[in-house]
Amino acid sequence: MIFDDIAAFAAALPSGRALMGLDPGTKTIGVAVSDRLLSAATPLETVKRLKFTLDAARLAEIATHREIGGMIIGLPANMDGSEGPRAQSVRGFARNLAQSDAFKHMPIGFWDERLSTVAAERALLEADTSRKRRAEVIDAVAAGYILQGALDRLRHLRADHHDR
Repeated sequence: MIFDDIAAFAAALPSGRALMGLDPGTKTIGVAVSDRLLSAATPLETVKRLKFTLDAARLAEIATHREIGGMIIGLPANMDGSEGPRAQSVRGFARNLAQSDAFKHMPIGFWDERLSTVAAERALLEADTSRKRRAEVIDAVAAGYILQGALDRLRHLRADHHDR
C-alpha cells in the first residue's frame, strides 16, 4: 500500500506501532525508527545494499523486531520539485517492497528528502564527528531527518483532526 498523500498514509496506519524511515541510496539504505507515540525518530543503522531480496530481508527483520506499522521513504525530488531518475528509482524500490510478502500489508509513504543529507552532515559536523564515523552514520542520520519531518507532519494532521 503506497501513498503519495501523507494524510491518506496517516489514515492507513495501525495505532500504537512505530514507523521506520528509509533513505535509500545506490550503495546503502539509511534506516531510522520512531517510538510508538510517533514523536521522535532515532537513526538505527545503515544497510549495505547487496541485492533487493537481501536488502528487503534485512529491512523485514528490523520491521518485525521493532514492530513497525508503517514506512516512510525519502523521495529525492529536484530542487524545483520535479522528479528525476533517482526519484523514479526510489519509487521502483518502494513498489518492489510493497509487493514483497513482508511489506505487502504495510502502509508506505514518501517524504521529500531534498535537504536531509545536508542537515545530517551539518549536525554531524557540529557534533565534531570524525570523517570516518560520519561516512558510517550519515545515511542513518539522514533517514532520521526524513522520518522526523514526516512525524512532525503527522502530529500536525492529528492536531488538526482533533481541533474539528
